[in-house]
Amino acid sequence: MSQTEELQQTVETQEVSPGFSHDNLEGWIPSMATPEEIFAAMEKAFDFRGDVTITLKAGSKIEGYIFDRRATGNIYQSSVRIIPKDTKERITVPYCEIAALAFTGRDTAAGKGWEAWLRKYWEKKEAGEKNIGIEAEALD
Repeated sequence: MSQTEELQQTVETQEVSPGFSHDNLEGWIPSMATPEEIFAAMEKAFDFRGDVTITLKAGSKIEGYIFDRRATGNIYQSSVRIIPKDTKERITVPYCEIAALAFTGRDTAAGKGWEAWLRKYWEKKEAGEKNIGIEAEALD
């Protein structure tokens, strides 16, 4: 039995706590017609590891990375904080001012989870590579 097969057998018999999977949100434009839809979309935007584009009710757009949010349950008291794409400025946007949201960026961590790393590690080891480190891959 190869080391890869042994590892797979070991992993299948171990108890592990369940993780969570990230949805493939690239290109998604959620409906934001109700407060519930707004809160759900903004939670996904906060978890997304790429840029989003927020269209404000005033008509302007902000493209960037959402790094923080304050969700109070009331759209007039909730907000997100975003770093626009071409600046280091941090902007706070109240939920009540958001007309639309689009997941326009690439999810920089997609496919780079622990399982993918472990599979690559064992493939390299099976191929006879030496000095296989435990360094993370660049996120681009």
